[in-house]
Amino acid sequence: MSFRAGRRANRLQGVEEAIPETVPILPVRDMVVFPGVVVAITVGREGSMRAVREASGGSQFLGVVTQRNLEQEAVGPEDLYDIGTVCKVHHVLQLPNESVKVMVQGLERMVPGPYLRTDPYMQAIVTVLPDLADRDSEIEAMMHGITRQLRRYSEVVQGFPEELLTVALNVEDPNKLAYLLAFNLHFKLHERQAVLDASTARDRLKRLSNILEREIDIHELSQKIHAEVAGTVGKTQREYYLREQLRAIQKELGELDEHAADLADLRKAVADAHMSAEALKEAERELARLEKLPAGSPEHPVVRTYLETLAALPWDKATQDELDIGRARHVLDQDHYDIEPIKKRILEYLAVYQLRRERQAEAALRGPLLCFVGPPGVGKTSLGQSIARALGRRFIRMSLGGMRDEAEIRGHRRTYVGAMPGRIIRMLQRAEVRNPVFMLDEIDKVGADFRGDPAAALLEVLDPEQNREFRDHYLDVAFDLSRVLFIATANLLDPVIPALRDRMEVIQLSGYTTEEKIQIARGFLIPRQTRDCGLEPAEVAFSDDALSTIIAGYTREAGVRNLEREINAVCRKRAAEVLTGEAAGGGGAEIDAPKIRGLLGPPRFFPESAERIEVPGIAVGLAWTEHGGDILFIEATSSAGTGQLRLTGHLGEVMKESAQAALSYVASKAEDLGVAPTVFKERDFHVHVPAGAIPKDGPSAGIAIATALASLVTGRKLRERLAMTGEITLRGHILRVGGIKEKVLAARRAGISTVILPRHNEGDLEEVPAELLRDMKVALAETMDQALSQALEAGYTGARKRRGSSS
Repeated sequence: MSFRAGRRANRLQGVEEAIPETVPILPVRDMVVFPGVVVAITVGREGSMRAVREASGGSQFLGVVTQRNLEQEAVGPEDLYDIGTVCKVHHVLQLPNESVKVMVQGLERMVPGPYLRTDPYMQAIVTVLPDLADRDSEIEAMMHGITRQLRRYSEVVQGFPEELLTVALNVEDPNKLAYLLAFNLHFKLHERQAVLDASTARDRLKRLSNILEREIDIHELSQKIHAEVAGTVGKTQREYYLREQLRAIQKELGELDEHAADLADLRKAVADAHMSAEALKEAERELARLEKLPAGSPEHPVVRTYLETLAALPWDKATQDELDIGRARHVLDQDHYDIEPIKKRILEYLAVYQLRRERQAEAALRGPLLCFVGPPGVGKTSLGQSIARALGRRFIRMSLGGMRDEAEIRGHRRTYVGAMPGRIIRMLQRAEVRNPVFMLDEIDKVGADFRGDPAAALLEVLDPEQNREFRDHYLDVAFDLSRVLFIATANLLDPVIPALRDRMEVIQLSGYTTEEKIQIARGFLIPRQTRDCGLEPAEVAFSDDALSTIIAGYTREAGVRNLEREINAVCRKRAAEVLTGEAAGGGGAEIDAPKIRGLLGPPRFFPESAERIEVPGIAVGLAWTEHGGDILFIEATSSAGTGQLRLTGHLGEVMKESAQAALSYVASKAEDLGVAPTVFKERDFHVHVPAGAIPKDGPSAGIAIATALASLVTGRKLRERLAMTGEITLRGHILRVGGIKEKVLAARRAGISTVILPRHNEGDLEEVPAELLRDMKVALAETMDQALSQALEAGYTGARKRRGSSS
């Protein structure tokens, strides 16, 4: 082994030690070893223990170098500082936890490199950097200054060892003084390394003096803070006091603390949000307030959350509309079967928007809010999704069913604990754009209680003239909703408050005929359920008879939601057959009507009109419910009494009034009916509408109740397979009613061949599909005389001759 010419006096034993040119390198994490210092080092890494064993079993010399990253486990030459210390190994002690403790004495500063090996331990050629013993008047002055600083340091630091001050006062070597203090005082690791890196005693002492001065300032400031805060801080405010201390110390050091970093991030987020002028002014005001709040203040998270909410809103983020009327038509046809009037109105709506955008540079969708009204399962929500797809916009849906708190729309004011924005703002925040298609689902299900009326809060949201400056209670600044395309859905329009209804254009979606349901099933439902059940199209095939059987016997609905469920049930059973090889229900891919019963069980619904009306006093009415059209059997009977009317069947107030009007009309026509007027004084009448557990209301059953009473008192049965609808007056006039298409559809499902409708509803027949009227007779009546002549089996001889027609 070759040796350098330089030699070093052993500080402990007083003998000269020759430092070899090549030594093992020991990387250490949390210390800096200086020349002249004796220190015990605990070694646990395998490579480091190899280096210690190599040194202790050989030359007894070891190069100790501090690693830059304290958390790093595996280190290489590039991870170490450039200057270390050559040390003499004096003792190695094996510890119980398989690590070793090595006692070393620092000899000389050195530069490791080049490295001869890095595995299994590092070994390098070292260049010794001997310390020059230059001591002049300037160095003497610097040493005296450091000893004065050390006295001040010992006064402000609790627990400072007096022995260290005594030793330092008696050290004459400037290098030894610098190493002694740098090793024993609580300096940061990089500060200790800076002392070791200094090339001269003058630089070394200067760096040590700067570090000491800064540490003295920190401790003096800490004592000052303690004196100022201690008088106002109690036991329960200890955490707040400690945070204030930390904040003041970091502020004096000029370091960016976590609070300042958060503020910087918030400022950047606010700047990048491109808010309106009003919102930016409010955000700046809250930022200035947040700067003054301590991190432990209860107001701090409230203000911070508010600023984060403001910054997260899509003030200027929007998707680019890709509107093309031809493409929109294709999307609507692809997603929905038939409903041509609805598609036409939607295309008109989009065409107006496209023209305004191209010719007037208008970015907002102006015009009335579209509201799709119809029974469940007819495609209201999917129409909104299709509009979003046609526009190339994001689609978000908010269900209003059961909402009773106004704050759900407008949000809570920030003075409340746990305040948050309303759902309108929150959903726009999630959408991340300011122009989505926003569907307000089930708008007729909104309620009201002591917390306010959400429907009233929607007035501002849905008014194009007001929603440019929508003010959420939480934000308390205006947010522009004019570029949002709002679409509403409802099953019934009656529960919607008039002011809100006035802001909407109602588009009525009627129920589907059996033929339409078959086409929808073939075009949409069967392919989707076949795919969802993992089947191939060739493995399941529904015949038209099978679909008609499912529609008639297993579903009773205006839409197709339950039809899809039953198709899914058939596909699931077919999937089980495919996997098991069983032939349940006859087996095979073809699903026909007989096989449906084996797969789905006995039919659950039967046509009620199949029962022949055997006795007088029974009429069939047509009703319109939120689930579509339906038929009602109205039964009337009488018994001896005093002319009282009893009504049963869970009837609403309007329907009860219609029954009273019907009885009064029939009593007034006793002579024309050929009935003695005393009958209505000597007998009590009872009108019952079966399915008594189901609430029923509305005026459109008036004509059916009057006909049932007329049939009862005349003893004449009604014609077979006949149903009717219409509101009547005391003078016998028949008034217009709604839901004609749904009622005709219900009559068709129930096997009715003749329906009596008010003459004023003649125009509504244009919306009824031609196939519904193909085998059905429609009689239009303007008065009850005309209705009775059509309804009673033996005619109505007492009716005066008036204008009437049938088609």
